[in-house]
Amino acid sequence: MRSATEIDGVLLVDKAPGMTSHDVVAIARRTLGTKKVGHCGTLDPLATGLLLITIGRGTKIQDLLMSEDKEYAGTIRLGEVTDSQDADGQIIETNPVPNFTRDEIERAFGKFKGDFYQMPPMISAIKKNGVPLYKLARQGKQIERDPRFVRVYAQEIREIRLPDVDFLVVCSKGFYVRTYANDIGRELGCGAHLRALRRTKSGRFGVENAVTVEDLRTLPREELANRILSLPTVSRLRGA
Repeated sequence: MRSATEIDGVLLVDKAPGMTSHDVVAIARRTLGTKKVGHCGTLDPLATGLLLITIGRGTKIQDLLMSEDKEYAGTIRLGEVTDSQDADGQIIETNPVPNFTRDEIERAFGKFKGDFYQMPPMISAIKKNGVPLYKLARQGKQIERDPRFVRVYAQEIREIRLPDVDFLVVCSKGFYVRTYANDIGRELGCGAHLRALRRTKSGRFGVENAVTVEDLRTLPREELANRILSLPTVSRLRGA
């Protein structure tokens, strides 16, 4: 028999920079006093924004929630290539950045819209013979990867202030935004990396309704429980 104090559902959390998605799960486990906690869609330490935390029976719909489309706001830094494709990595190449026009930048972005194949980065959680690629990358190894079929539903260039370009992208599950930044830089001929990233939506859920990590750490269990979306509410919001 289930205890009356057991919690089931989904909690929307606004992940802070410099922490992993697993860090957020660990905090949720401690605050809520339950081990049955998971997350939907890993965010790199550099990234902030919406992380769906599943609790109790909510973990059973984790795969379903992970399959949803995502929306990200980010910044690309042109002229610098890093080994991780984002600002957490080491710069391995620098190039001058021409005075690109907006049309030139839009054409480069346009090469990565709709359906296409994307090569996953070496620094990723994808496993090869049971070993995450990022662990092999730390050993200086380069492993052959299979390209992944991905989709960009929409994209917008929000501001150009060279060498930085602010953008918005709506993409499918399994899409690497840092690879997107790297590939756009390659298309422009000067290289690039992802300087900043924030997940703003996952499916029908938005970061504006999320609790902060500080809330997750400090709010009483009962107050947090009131912010957890019940499974019927999640199903209704998804339109299921």
